Amino acid sequence: MGNFWKKTLNATLIILISGGVAAGVTAYVLKNKESKNVFSEGQEATFKQPVHMAMFNGAAAENTDFTYAAEKTVHAVVHIKVISTVSVGRQYIDPFEFFFGFGDNQRQRQQQRIGSGSGVIISTDGYIITNNHVIDGADSISVTLNDKRSFTGKVIGTDPSTDIALIKIEADDLSPVAFGDSEKLKIGEWVLAVGNPFDLTSTVTAGIVSAKGRSIMTGSSDRDKIMSFIQTDAAVNVGNSGGALVNTRGELVGINTAIYSQTGNFAGYSFAVPVSIAGKVVNDLKKYGSVQRAMLGVTIGDPEYVKKNQDPKIKVLEGAYVNDFLMRSSAKEAGIEKGDVITAVNGSKVTSLNSLQEQIMKYQPGDKVKITVDRYGSEKEFTVELRNAQGNTDIMKGGDSAEILGAAFKALSDKDKREYGISYGIEVSNVTNGKIKNCGIRKGFVIMIVNDQKVQTPEDFYAIVDKILKGGTDEKGLLIKGFYPNSGATRHYAIDLID
Repeated sequence: MGNFWKKTLNATLIILISGGVAAGVTAYVLKNKESKNVFSEGQEATFKQPVHMAMFNGAAAENTDFTYAAEKTVHAVVHIKVISTVSVGRQYIDPFEFFFGFGDNQRQRQQQRIGSGSGVIISTDGYIITNNHVIDGADSISVTLNDKRSFTGKVIGTDPSTDIALIKIEADDLSPVAFGDSEKLKIGEWVLAVGNPFDLTSTVTAGIVSAKGRSIMTGSSDRDKIMSFIQTDAAVNVGNSGGALVNTRGELVGINTAIYSQTGNFAGYSFAVPVSIAGKVVNDLKKYGSVQRAMLGVTIGDPEYVKKNQDPKIKVLEGAYVNDFLMRSSAKEAGIEKGDVITAVNGSKVTSLNSLQEQIMKYQPGDKVKITVDRYGSEKEFTVELRNAQGNTDIMKGGDSAEILGAAFKALSDKDKREYGISYGIEVSNVTNGKIKNCGIRKGFVIMIVNDQKVQTPEDFYAIVDKILKGGTDEKGLLIKGFYPNSGATRHYAIDLID
């Protein structure tokens, strides 16, 4: 990834509950349409070629005014305070319990932890977008507006794969941010980061877009992790996470998410989730309760690497090389072959796996897209109907169920399954207020069986709950079987859905 990355091997990627990304500002230079030249009144231009003077025709920093974008955005960015309960090592063990085997000698005491971050108002009736890691595991969420009013926040939905979450406050007539087009951002364009670093509310910093479609190392084993970030050099720090990245027109183009640093503080580069991804995620969370993730059904490689090590016949080095196909692959059925290099989706250029992810993420299962490929120098186009992870085009709904349960869930990765010695199950990734919390289930619990049915995805769980809520079964509640990874002991929980 270039000399910069080689020189910073010891640096660590910081994803902070209090913040984390850099952003910049878009250079937007207004020009007088009536001005014909750069000469003073009474002077006449005698040159055949146009005169270029840097201070007039250039985009000098002193001519770039960020006040409009700041004024448009600052009232849409909120301060988020979260209180969560974490387990810490037990400091005292009763010797009676230890020697006679009563109780759990591995018990841990609970301790409250306070964190903070930022969020962006996206509707007049109180919907707010933020990072999942800002509100992850929160017992309570407090949202403070720029005018100092405070509200209690409620989690509507979360998506750990993109680190995006949607929360809501009960308020009206708010000032939402306008959505921009992150795909139209250009390298070198000015952007602004608006957030609450170190709890300093309504802080605005400026920088430029340093790169697009940037992949960064987060240490996550989530194979569905979306890794296509906007990289900027606007100064952000702890507390900026979930805040707005806007262009000079005050339009939201990204959600500040992470910084690359050796110290934990800003060191020159930061990363934002593009609004093309974040906007689709929160729309799905609001409408369906879960993200509708579309898939091509292919495994992808880097064409440059493949050309050097496997297939010298490849003609293009930018794009996504098709290594293989998943079962029930719609791409394979459409005519795409191994060895093809995907170069565009619906006309939008694909330069890497990350940019392919970003393009496909915009669509729903069932959508049809035009996929352009290079097949050893010959350009071909195919129409592919996207599918979900189950290999069909069904919309997976969890809206009502998710709200009643008051929790978020995620499928276990293959690594988790191997570590736990199981072949199915879902993890409780977040608990707020609802049936899950009331019955005593905490974050991290692995659910395996619900009402004698194996659960492999969050959608499986939602389907069981939905059937009960709609009267499709005589059952009136849930009997949940699972375990906490740190203990391994099987636990049972009962939930009444029909009170």
